[in-house]
Amino acid sequence: MWKKLVSYLHQDDLYTQALHSCHTMLDMDLEMFKSSMETLRRSDNCETSIDIYATDKRINEFERDVRRKVLSHLALSGGSDLSSGMALVSVVIDIERIGDYAKNIYAMARVHPSRLSGGSLEAELSEIEKTVDQLFTSAVKAFKDNDSEMARTVMSSYKEDLSLRCDKLVDGIISGEVADLSPMDAASISLYVRYLKRIAAHSRNIVSSVVNPFHRIGYKEKKD
Repeated sequence: MWKKLVSYLHQDDLYTQALHSCHTMLDMDLEMFKSSMETLRRSDNCETSIDIYATDKRINEFERDVRRKVLSHLALSGGSDLSSGMALVSVVIDIERIGDYAKNIYAMARVHPSRLSGGSLEAELSEIEKTVDQLFTSAVKAFKDNDSEMARTVMSSYKEDLSLRCDKLVDGIISGEVADLSPMDAASISLYVRYLKRIAAHSRNIVSSVVNPFHRIGYKEKKD
């Protein structure tokens, strides 16, 4: 999807600026995610290395700026790069949503009285966290480097493994199979895993733009 656009990176046009803004937003998302996760799971207070809410506002500003730049470029170019412009607008929505879920994790950390422990689910919860961290980090690199193979790895890892593991863990809590959690921790873990799953899903959507045309962004790659 981005081969043509990436070939323009030496130019200072509006598309290039918009793409670079997406890269900056992804870096900010990743920092928010890691900081929020660390606060919820490793700290007994809500102190973070960055201002989560201020960073989220900056991401929202970047999103609006990307939309303006794409619209202006299309107006000036007569719509000749319509597909790439629509793809950028689609991707920036996923990027902004990741910031929202990272903010949600931090909001949970602020009201939870201490670090969140998974009880008998701790090992599986830690593995899910690790996998989401790896997938998101890889997604950022794949998108910024236009790396098709890494993008395909992220897409397949989410669909074939992570999504099912998240659903199974939450189903176990809701069905009553997990009995050692307090109601507060059971609800917190269920929400937390849901947020992790959505961050991974939006990461998958973002990198799908590396290998897919616009109309298949967010879906699996269609082989010829």
